[in-house]
This record gives sequence, structure tokens and C-alpha cells, in this order.
Amino acid sequence: MTPFLHVEGLTRHFEIKSGKGLFAPKATVRAVDDVSFGVQRGETLGIVGESGCGKSTTGRLVLGMLKPTAGTVMLDGETVHARHDAVWRLQRRRVQMVYQDPMSFLDKRLPIGRQVIEPMTIHGIGGSMAERRARAQDVLSVVGMRPDQFDSYPHELSGGQRQRVILARALMLEPELLVCDEPVSALDVSVAAQVVNLLKDLQSERGLTYLFISHDLKIVRQVADRVMVMYLGKVMETATTAELYRRPLHPYTQTLLSAVPSVKPTVQQRVLPQGDPPNPSEVPEGCVFNPRCPFATDLCRSVRPAVRTLEGGRSIACHHPQELMSSSERKGA
Repeated sequence: MTPFLHVEGLTRHFEIKSGKGLFAPKATVRAVDDVSFGVQRGETLGIVGESGCGKSTTGRLVLGMLKPTAGTVMLDGETVHARHDAVWRLQRRRVQMVYQDPMSFLDKRLPIGRQVIEPMTIHGIGGSMAERRARAQDVLSVVGMRPDQFDSYPHELSGGQRQRVILARALMLEPELLVCDEPVSALDVSVAAQVVNLLKDLQSERGLTYLFISHDLKIVRQVADRVMVMYLGKVMETATTAELYRRPLHPYTQTLLSAVPSVKPTVQQRVLPQGDPPNPSEVPEGCVFNPRCPFATDLCRSVRPAVRTLEGGRSIACHHPQELMSSSERKGA
């Protein structure tokens, strides 16, 4: 099947100064480097990795908020571009973002009801102001807000309620794809669980497609159908959620799962990286993870591995996937 969202060779590089002073030399940061994936309609793809791995930049490239250095983003067969013109504006009605920090996104001077109506005003849809207000009240009720909170200001709401307002604002244009960028990282555990359940209910009711970006592997396990693991702008491994958590193959995936607390530690939870993450402007030769990988060979240090598809459909960027698979199976036996 042709994916609803199809990303091919997506790349975004940034030029930064590598020293102090007006004439300091510039360095290139490969924030996203040749990333490819597909998401079917109604599916949730989790994107995980350490801070600085490129997951949030990937989300913004999908939205057309950033112009890619190379590569394409296709939504339902149409190219998503970053020219902020009438065509892009129409596409943005189909793709919305759920932001991480509601207080930095919401206007503290305006009631939340007016801010939820704003997307319809910007796009010139929804009829009269009374009709837009009625729709905003309906959407706010869908995400669990009370009618009397329509005229409340952001500072009068709890963190969970503000996150629901952000979600309501994203839903006002009836999007087909939501890019959720760390949507629950600032919330208490119980409140985060409520927002996650709300997202799942909305997906079931409306057939929404999600890109769920997070560093919290426990949350991702609850919401994602498949998981894509990124490191230094590159894809390390992609698999179904059940398969990835049951048998992580890439050493970096094993490293991430090592950091997840568990009352029943597994073999994978004892795999620890060596050293610190490298400077993102000084990407190592070969596999980008090789300086920290406990299983790196001379081949890993000299040749960058291509992403290859293994039996069962999972993909991995590693020179020794069969050896890792055999080792994992022996340890799990």
C-alpha cells in the first residue's frame, strides 16, 4: 500500500559558527540526514532518540515549517513544500502540530476560546463568529474542557487543561495528521496518562494519523504502532512496537531501552554506551554510533551502513544485523 505520509531522503543541514568572533569559521550540523519512512492512514509512528537526534526537526520538516536541504515529503500523494503560500496554507489544514509547552505557545493575554477559534479565522472558514464560537465550544468539550472555561485565560488552567486546549486548537481545522512533539513531557504521570488516552480515543473516533515524537519510551510503547529510532540525524532502526521492545537489534536501541527503569531487568537493559555523544557538527566516519558502540568493528568505523530491511519488515542501519539478531535470540532463549 502507498503510505498516507511518505518521506524519502529527507535532509536538513544548518550552518553554525564554530568559534567566536565575526569571522569565525562555519560548521555544518546535519540535523536530519537522509531519513526515509512511511506512515499508513490511521497509524501512529513513534520517533524516539536522545535530545539533538533530529526528531523534532523531522516533525517540522513534515509540516513544511522548515525547508529541507534535500528529500521530499508526500502527504496522500501530494508534495508538501515549505513555500508559505496559498498551496502550503491549504496543506497545513490537513497537518497540525501538538506542541510540548502550552504556556510558550498560548497567548497569556487572550481567553482560550478566542485562541481556539483563531485557526478558523486565519483560514477564513467556519462561517460567522457565532458559528465559529459554537464549533470551538464543541471541540473543547470533546477534549474534556467545561463550557464555563471558554473565557478562561491560560494561567487559570492546570498543565493538563492547557495541553487539552493546544489539542483542541489543532483539531479545529479537522486535520488528518497530527505531529505530536513531546506532548506530555511537561505533565505529571497521571495527567500524561489522561492526555495519552484522549489521543488514542480521538484517533479511534476520527481515524487520525500520528507522528508521536518523544524521548519517553514508556509513553511511546503505549501509543505507537511502529517505532523509528534516530541518532545524530539518522535512522538507526524501525520496527513494530511489540517487536522493537521484545527484541531490540541495533546497539543504540538497546542503549535507549537500558535507560528505562524496570522491575524485571533484561539482557538488553545491561547494554551501556561508551563515552559521550559527539559534537553534532563533527559526525564520526562510518556508523555514526560507532564511537559509543560496544560491538563496533573496523568496518563500522570506516563505512557508513545503509538502512536494510530484514525478514518481517523491520529495518536497521547496521553492518552486522544477522549477528545481532542471532545474539539477541540466544540471550532471550
